[in-house]
Amino acid sequence: MRRTPFSPSFWRSPLRGPWLTSVLGVVLLGGITVLFVTGLLSYAAYNPDLSPVNDKTPGKGLLGFYLFAWPTDPHWLYRLTQGVHVTLGITLIPVLLAKLWSVVPKLFTLPPARSLAHALERVSLLLLVGGGLFEFVTGVLNVQLDYLFPGAFYPLHFYGAWVFFGAFAAHAVLKMPVAWRNLRRMREEERTESTAPDPDPPTVSRRGALWLVGGGSLLLFGTTVGQDVDGLRWSAVLAPHGADPGGGPGGFQINKTAAYAGISAADRSEESWRLTVTGRTGTVRLSRADLLQLPLHSSALPIACVEGWSTSDQWWRGVRLRDLAALVGHDGDPPDLFVESLQRHGSFRRAALRANQVADPRSLLALFVNGEPLTPDHGHPARVIVPAAPGVLNTKWVARLTFGDLP
Repeated sequence: MRRTPFSPSFWRSPLRGPWLTSVLGVVLLGGITVLFVTGLLSYAAYNPDLSPVNDKTPGKGLLGFYLFAWPTDPHWLYRLTQGVHVTLGITLIPVLLAKLWSVVPKLFTLPPARSLAHALERVSLLLLVGGGLFEFVTGVLNVQLDYLFPGAFYPLHFYGAWVFFGAFAAHAVLKMPVAWRNLRRMREEERTESTAPDPDPPTVSRRGALWLVGGGSLLLFGTTVGQDVDGLRWSAVLAPHGADPGGGPGGFQINKTAAYAGISAADRSEESWRLTVTGRTGTVRLSRADLLQLPLHSSALPIACVEGWSTSDQWWRGVRLRDLAALVGHDGDPPDLFVESLQRHGSFRRAALRANQVADPRSLLALFVNGEPLTPDHGHPARVIVPAAPGVLNTKWVARLTFGDLP
């Protein structure tokens, strides 16, 4: 008789068993919890409840209950949280695949539901497996800037995370007591639905399989973590490197070039470019030469992107955002800020910043970086740089600043 996946004898590997599944499950329990928390922090960093232009997940409703005003201290906060989120997510891929492999026979057990409780467990298992694969696949594609999935990444990944983590939490509550018992007893011979009734001869032990999984995770970690570490960036072969920034003071990573954003030399020329600043007392228009006549300040801040890469601290020099607010009547505590770019297409050509971000003395409308004028690809003639903010909120090629009520 031909065996099918629905037949227990179809699954012959002697490695499947409660001990291996439990070890992988405990690793994922800690790792996925950290992924979920850092993912929520990444979402909060966009300040999505501040303005619709920052909110890429409309209709979030109760799922936005935890949102808070994203701080500016420490200045490397987003660099840390998003670096951990992306690097850990990629590192856990072999563990996730091994865990799914270890329990795949359960997806084919018959009958589909022996009781209501069993049916609920099967449904949660399908949500867990489907949600896990969806979150990891969309996350990896976003890191690689490959948007092959239908719809926008932000809402898909955000809502998928809640579905996946809800199923994951329910599964953990049900299974962790059993997992801890299996680990304490170290009983590899115990049989479950995943254990092969007629196993093939073993070619490697379960501990050997764990070493293989761990080696795969270590390899992925080593080829990813360099995207956040100066001197190791060459090793991050699995991380996106964006456009070639060249050398010199502007030789640090970028995602979008001026050409990609549709910014021509004429748009940013000294003759045509003017910064429009609007606030309580009206509107002023400033050329780059006008900005250079204002008090200039310096800040050492990184660029940290949602894809997980970041730079070391770069030295920026320009006009403080709070000084520009004062030019249009906002003395003392400056209000929220709406920033608009010359960029003609693409996401985040507009962004909103909170008052605490505007008030921070390190927040600049930068004109220089590392002692030289901004290059076109780094936002010439002027760009925003704010401590601890995601890279997309550090708007390049700034054309207009509006202080006060946000649209």
